Amino acid sequence: MSLSRRQVAAAAFAAVPLGVAVGGTAQASSRRTRTLYLAGDSTAAQKYADAAPETGWGMALPFLLHKGLRVSNHAVNGRSSKSFVDEGRLDVVLGALRPGDLLLIQFGHNDEKTADPTRYTEPWTTYQDHLRLYVDGARSRGARPVLATSVERRKFDAGGTAQPTHGDYPAAMRALAEEEGVALLDIQALSLALWQELGAEETKKYFNWTATEQDNTHFNPPGAIAVARLVARELLRTRVLRPQDVRRIDEEIPESWITWPEA
Repeated sequence: MSLSRRQVAAAAFAAVPLGVAVGGTAQASSRRTRTLYLAGDSTAAQKYADAAPETGWGMALPFLLHKGLRVSNHAVNGRSSKSFVDEGRLDVVLGALRPGDLLLIQFGHNDEKTADPTRYTEPWTTYQDHLRLYVDGARSRGARPVLATSVERRKFDAGGTAQPTHGDYPAAMRALAEEEGVALLDIQALSLALWQELGAEETKKYFNWTATEQDNTHFNPPGAIAVARLVARELLRTRVLRPQDVRRIDEEIPESWITWPEA
């Protein structure tokens, strides 16, 4: 069976070591810091002082990556794969991408909102169509796209079994990743397993449960750190990153390292 031009291009790019810029040399690439750009929703986004202790996992990710790999967090509360594009946010990210950079893409929570046509996408059609815009856009700029299934919410049945909440969206992303030859971080499956391991009561310590709020979607510092650790380990497992690109992968990260700047 012959390969399409897209499959050939994807395979060629996947074979390029991260230290080598596409169309350039390792020496040219080493003269600047590589950047991991993050496109996603509120579960990953930067939070500010008025939202504390709510914490996006993207806020914790830099503590697990070597200083030579900078994180540029463009995740925004309430966005779907569609609304992020429609608002011009993907254009901003693509305009900043340079050869050798990474674009980590996590959407799904808000794509599920059937009552909101500005955000809703159907898993096997418009969701995949929008994700392709990120994948193709990154590749056209010599950057590497990485897909991440949506982190799971905290939901348990009466018997204490952690429940999946994202319907067909994770499966649709997995299928797209295989079709397009894109690295996949299966954070949905891993987080569901983690919540099951911790149990219904212990997981409250990882989500934004306060005296006035019981939030089963967003994280506090321990939860954000735990999810960021899943992301870093998946980046290693999929060989998107090398062992020398990560740090503190099995070390305790103090909650005090998380800070919330003024908006």
